[in-house]
Amino acid sequence: MTQGIYDVDRELMSAKQRQEYVEQRLNAIVEYAYKNAPAVKRKFDEVGLSPSQIKTVYDLQNIPITRKDDLVELQRRYPPFGGFIAVPLNAVHSIYVSPGPIFEPNDPDEQTDVTAMALYAAGFRKGDIALVAFSFHLVSAGNRIQEGLHKLGVTVVPGGVGNSDLQLQIMHDLKITGYVGTPSFLMTLIQKAEDKGYDFRRDFNLRCASVSAEPLPPALRQTFQENYGISVRQFYGTADVGIVGYECEKQSGMHIPPDIVVEIVEPGTGRQLGPGETGEIVVTTLSNRIYPLIRFGTGDLSFYTDEPCPCGRTSPRLVRIVGRVGKSVKVRGMFIHPGQVQRVMDNFDEVANFQLVVKRREQRDELLMKVEVKSEKIDRKELANKLRDEFQSVCRLRPDDIEFVTLGSIPPQREIISDERTWD
Repeated sequence: MTQGIYDVDRELMSAKQRQEYVEQRLNAIVEYAYKNAPAVKRKFDEVGLSPSQIKTVYDLQNIPITRKDDLVELQRRYPPFGGFIAVPLNAVHSIYVSPGPIFEPNDPDEQTDVTAMALYAAGFRKGDIALVAFSFHLVSAGNRIQEGLHKLGVTVVPGGVGNSDLQLQIMHDLKITGYVGTPSFLMTLIQKAEDKGYDFRRDFNLRCASVSAEPLPPALRQTFQENYGISVRQFYGTADVGIVGYECEKQSGMHIPPDIVVEIVEPGTGRQLGPGETGEIVVTTLSNRIYPLIRFGTGDLSFYTDEPCPCGRTSPRLVRIVGRVGKSVKVRGMFIHPGQVQRVMDNFDEVANFQLVVKRREQRDELLMKVEVKSEKIDRKELANKLRDEFQSVCRLRPDDIEFVTLGSIPPQREIISDERTWD
């Protein structure tokens, strides 16, 4: 760790060194996954490919993309991991569960290092005390962040989600210096502090924050940095493959870690696109020998630059996340698929039609469920409580409000999820 760089050898590689580093590991992981993960072998065999034909990143275009919806279906067909696990089950350190459900075997050796790399770039150092406000329940985010912080010598308070009054007290009493979570929850804590009469900049010790799971509008970043003196940097990742990009102090895009391949591809064709062209983020893990994913489509849209970064790191950078492919949306860090919502509503015969509406108010995502009922005699309060419980059980999120609307007011051909959020 030198001059703000966590791993000089890997983060400062020349273009030639990086190409050799990636291709050597790409050849090895493709060969390994083909031999040990039945789903990878099926994917290759279905298109008549052999591992020996994948020599470069360009060659990846010949491999079909696997998406999250595919994982759900494959895990149902070939339980429990869809054929992607490459080791005996008793060799797995831990298993996380994403909505779907999707079972995700974890490789802590692979994930901890890249997580530490991203958090070091965000300003975390030995001696810091960090509040982690991502979930530690079933999903991977909180635990992975904690492991990365521990590797840096940071003391961790596993706050999880919610309990804002308690988390604010923890932040104040323990003199928390670092925060990891969503930007909206950080702003909630700051506003709550001000409501209690605190001067946040004077009365708290928070100096750095690493945020993810939702967009960080430029105006909100500016508020954190100028009004409260908090250095805020973003990272981007998914539960399936971990961290895919992380910001440095220059805030000029998210550096792609050395041990993954990121392609930006044309939706629908999988054709690789060049710098500045918007397409889907597709990821191949190079060092995960427990759950190797070859060409995993994240469903997120972005574009990249390979121009040099003033920080000295030489990797390409994702400039920003600009949207989603398809119909699923990310709300407060969790993906919601139309199929999940439909599955919830299929359990309620009294519901004639419905629509989920996602809005944004005061830097927080809000979920509104619009519901038409078949009869005015239905107990709406009881139905609303049951809908909230069932939705939370399946989707891991609780609707903020359920609005019963006039029968016929929701168009029959509506989108199941309507995303009305805008970002400044």
